[in-house]
Amino acid sequence: RLEEFLKKEVDLKLSTLPDFEERVIDVSEVEQLMNSINTIPAPCAPVINPQAPNAATGTSLRVCWGLFADDTIECYQLCYKPVSNERPSDEQEEHTVKVKETYCTINNLLPNTQYEFWVSALNASGISPPSEKAVYVTAPSPPIINSKKIRSCENAALVCWESRDMNPVDSYMVEL
Repeated sequence: RLEEFLKKEVDLKLSTLPDFEERVIDVSEVEQLMNSINTIPAPCAPVINPQAPNAATGTSLRVCWGLFADDTIECYQLCYKPVSNERPSDEQEEHTVKVKETYCTINNLLPNTQYEFWVSALNASGISPPSEKAVYVTAPSPPIINSKKIRSCENAALVCWESRDMNPVDSYMVEL
């Protein structure tokens, strides 16, 4: 029967015409609503702490910061560069480190040198504004004692040393 039916020519006519409207559907409101359901706001700017005592060696600095808000944070972006009054050179190049914690120890720095630090927070929504900049200073290099110039007597001693630092050192502590 199917074979016979398929051989027949069928002409269908509809008794009424379909009434279709062309509709333009605006889904922007729905899209905004859907996006707002699972969206977390971009974080606020972190607050960088001033340099803590004993947070520096001649070649490293420990930098700490915090947040005022209860933002959702994936990581932090710590930026730094040496402070210089001269024209920028390769040594004044800006460096960036990504970290998960609210602290970071930066190594391979120059002794007795000022560095400018700032930090931003990152999450899925974007990056925060940068914190205010803070200046940290590495410790001076230990001086070199000139043993050929050492003189002593019963009540006194003369000890001479030379500094290896490019920047002036404020003071030295001599321990006996």
